[in-house]
Amino acid sequence: MNPSATLNFPAILAFSVHEMKNSLSIINEMIQQFTKNNTTNDNKELKQLEFEANRMNNNLMQLLILYKIDEAQFSPSVDEYLAIDILNEVVAQQASLFAINGLTLTLACPDDLLCYCDSSLISNAICTVVNNSQHYARTQVLLSASVTDDGYVNFSVEDDGAGYPKHFLHADAVDNTSINLNTGSTGLGLFFVATIAKMHINGGKKGFIKLSNQCPLGGAKFSLFLP
Repeated sequence: MNPSATLNFPAILAFSVHEMKNSLSIINEMIQQFTKNNTTNDNKELKQLEFEANRMNNNLMQLLILYKIDEAQFSPSVDEYLAIDILNEVVAQQASLFAINGLTLTLACPDDLLCYCDSSLISNAICTVVNNSQHYARTQVLLSASVTDDGYVNFSVEDDGAGYPKHFLHADAVDNTSINLNTGSTGLGLFFVATIAKMHINGGKKGFIKLSNQCPLGGAKFSLFLP
């Protein structure tokens, strides 16, 4: 390599992320095969391993998408979907870990509620929030979707934990200057979700997120609003 050449570190990082995603896909396939062949126990360890591999894959996908957004190489693929189908996909990905941890994941959504979105992005975003909620919930998490009076589709994740810390409630979740890599919680997941929400535009309205501790379950409430 020419020592005078300028390294394009973001591009190298994006390529590395892509390669790691490929490796994780292979690992996931192996885990699934081990789970299928292992009939001697309840496979708790393998289920946990599969979940963590999926979570890593989702995190890498988020990094790759954020890179493409920054490079103006990405836009959502918006179409009409049933909200219940998006939430059922989230439940399918999260249910095994909730069962392992003895938590209840409840779904509340009308069967005919339609929304215009990039379903894979929104599913990934909600999974990120649900995964975070199960770390802090005491016994249960409620996943719901409804229509607001001003026409937004509202996806909500509520839990019965201790609620969001105050700095989360007062900080701008889309301001990446608030990301602190020295803490255990970087806020990167919320930054991704907020970024994806803002990319959903319809009739002059943009998507957005809202965090609060005004939750009937007594803990944190995350809301994603799509126009």
